[in-house]
Amino acid sequence: MTAQARRLVEEAEVLVGPDSCGVVLPAPLRDRLQAAANLEQLVERIEAAGSRRTVVLASGDPLFYGTARYVCAKLGKDRFEVVPHVSSMQLAFARVKESWEEAFLANLAGQSIERVIDRVRTSETAGLFTSEQWPPAAVARTLLDHGIDAFQAYVCENLGSPDERVTQGSLAEIAKESFAPLNVMILVRKAKAPEQAGQVGTRTFGNPDECFLQSRPKRGLLTPSEVRSLALAELQLKPTSVMWDVGAGSGSVGLEGARLARDGKVFAIEMDPDDHALIRENAARFGVTNLDPILGKAPEAWAALPDPDAIYVGGSGRDVAMLVEGAWQRLKAGGRLVTACNSIENLAAMHSLLRSRSTDAAYWMVNIARGYEQMDRIRFEAINPIFLLAATKPA
Repeated sequence: MTAQARRLVEEAEVLVGPDSCGVVLPAPLRDRLQAAANLEQLVERIEAAGSRRTVVLASGDPLFYGTARYVCAKLGKDRFEVVPHVSSMQLAFARVKESWEEAFLANLAGQSIERVIDRVRTSETAGLFTSEQWPPAAVARTLLDHGIDAFQAYVCENLGSPDERVTQGSLAEIAKESFAPLNVMILVRKAKAPEQAGQVGTRTFGNPDECFLQSRPKRGLLTPSEVRSLALAELQLKPTSVMWDVGAGSGSVGLEGARLARDGKVFAIEMDPDDHALIRENAARFGVTNLDPILGKAPEAWAALPDPDAIYVGGSGRDVAMLVEGAWQRLKAGGRLVTACNSIENLAAMHSLLRSRSTDAAYWMVNIARGYEQMDRIRFEAINPIFLLAATKPA
């Protein structure tokens, strides 16, 4: 411990913490420790101490998956001074000499593995506190089962102790090993890992069109990745948003919306049975679990769905304006509606509709030309122009 931390412990009238802290205290201080088996009991011990000088003992950094967040929330920040030590996560990254400035960090004891896997899939680096239920081998196997194999893995055991050990290997190699219970798992994306068709790679949204399965007769009707990115930005999704993707096709907008609204829910409404099946297949390929494909024709198909925070309406038929009007009625106040069309007639109809219902309706004509290598030159091929419209529903 630092000299400051040691002084605070020695001057304490009451020491509170888990039993595991008692074995590292000097004998004269051990009798002062009031053991707390859980966070609720810890708060009770602190309140019972009254005005006596109290020190709460915790391992590592108390504000990094530690006790300080809970205690401060219960009793107030003004009652505490927090004196951190190096966390095991910080030690682990130091041992493998990797930066953790932008790493995704998670504690598997407090999160669903599905959510963690989805975040790992799009991260360059991840640091995981493993758990009894999810040891490194089980994490590695689950990642492989979800088609994620682009990472080099490190398992750092018993950090700071004499039997400290760091194991490096592929996910397949880690999946065959067993490790001490106290460990941190670090995943580092392999350099220049190719992004293959059907794999999400590092992109949360705007994945290449080739990543999505499409029905053969209608292949090419997928919302292009550039337009998809603009549409998702205008939907202004939050992590807990409920979204409808109306006329979902093979589900590209809804699938990427589900990745942005990772704690929310997306309903992809599609009346073509073949495309409905493709949405399910694409969701499995992307590892998306919070998307529910709805087979049916709108507006009947959305009758039983919860009111959404955001709606995307696709399609090119004459009834698009009717769908937008019906969807607008179900949209929550303050919610966003975005729609795309490729005909002047539909643009005029939806412009008139949105202008009469919102004060912030906005419109874009999206012209995109993609560059292709041709011998030693670049050739550009334009995709069909698309009109994009967005509006917020007033209170």
